[in-house]
Amino acid sequence: MAEREWLAERFEQQRPRLRAVAYRMLGSASEAEDAVQEAWLRLSGASSGEIDDLGAWLTTVVARVALDTLRSRKRRVELDAAEPVLEDPLGTNPEHEAVLANSVGLALLVVLDTLSPAERLAFVLHDVFGMPFDAIAPIVERNPDAVRQLASRARRRVQARHATPDADIRAQRSVVDAFVAAAQDGDFQRLVAVLDPEVVLRVDVAPFEVRGAEQVARRAKGFSRLDLRKHPVLVDGAVGLLCTRDGEPFSIVTFAIADGRIHEMHIVRDTARLDRLDWSVLVGH
Repeated sequence: MAEREWLAERFEQQRPRLRAVAYRMLGSASEAEDAVQEAWLRLSGASSGEIDDLGAWLTTVVARVALDTLRSRKRRVELDAAEPVLEDPLGTNPEHEAVLANSVGLALLVVLDTLSPAERLAFVLHDVFGMPFDAIAPIVERNPDAVRQLASRARRRVQARHATPDADIRAQRSVVDAFVAAAQDGDFQRLVAVLDPEVVLRVDVAPFEVRGAEQVARRAKGFSRLDLRKHPVLVDGAVGLLCTRDGEPFSIVTFAIADGRIHEMHIVRDTARLDRLDWSVLVGH
C-alpha cells in the first residue's frame, strides 16, 4: 500500500506534463485524459523497481497510447478537429504553467492534424517537449536518423503555416489588443497594419476562408458591430478572445501571431463545441 501511495503521488506530479503531451499529440482533451489514465493503469500494475526514470517512462507510455489512437482514427483536417482548451490568462496553477511552457495554440493543432501519426509524434516530443531522437525512435520503431527526418518534415510544414506563436504571451496580447481596438474604432488602415499581407481567416460553421489583409480587415470591421463583450483568454496556451453576447457564449477567436503580426485567425462558432467548453475562466473578468 505504501508503494502504491508513493507511486500515486509521483504520478500526480507528472500529470500536468503528461496531459500536455497527450493533448498536443491528439488535439482532444477527452482523448488526452484517456491516454493519461491509461498510463496510470499501466504504472499501477508495474513494479517501481523496474523504472529508472519515472517521467520518461510515463511520457513514453502516453506517447505510445496517443500514437495508437492516431493510427486508429481517420485523419482530421477540418478546423473543428481540435477541441480548444480555455484558461485564465492570469492563472498561476501548475497545469497553467505547464501549458505556457509548451505553448502551441489552436493554429498549430490544426497543422498537426495534417501530419502523419509518426511525424506528429516526432515533432511534438522533440520540438515541443525536448525529447531526444534516440528516445523517440523505439516508440515509432525507427532509427534516430529516420525520426530526425520525420521531425524535420513536420517542422517545415509548421513553419510554412506560421503556426508556431510568438513565445512572449505579452507580445501576443499587445498585437491582439491593437487588432481589437482598431476593429472597434473601425480604423481600416490600423487593421491592415496589424495583419500579415497573406493572413488567413477561418470560420468553423461554414466552413470558409478569407485571405489577405484587406479582406480580413473588412470582415473585422463588420464583426465589431455585433455588440460582443470580448474576454481575454488563453486558448491552448496562446492568446485568444472569448466573445459573449447578453451573457451567453458567442464565439472563440484564436490567433497565430509571428513577428508582431497576425498570420491566421480562427473563429469557433459551432454551438455544440461551445457548449462543451468550460466557461469558468470568465469568472472575475
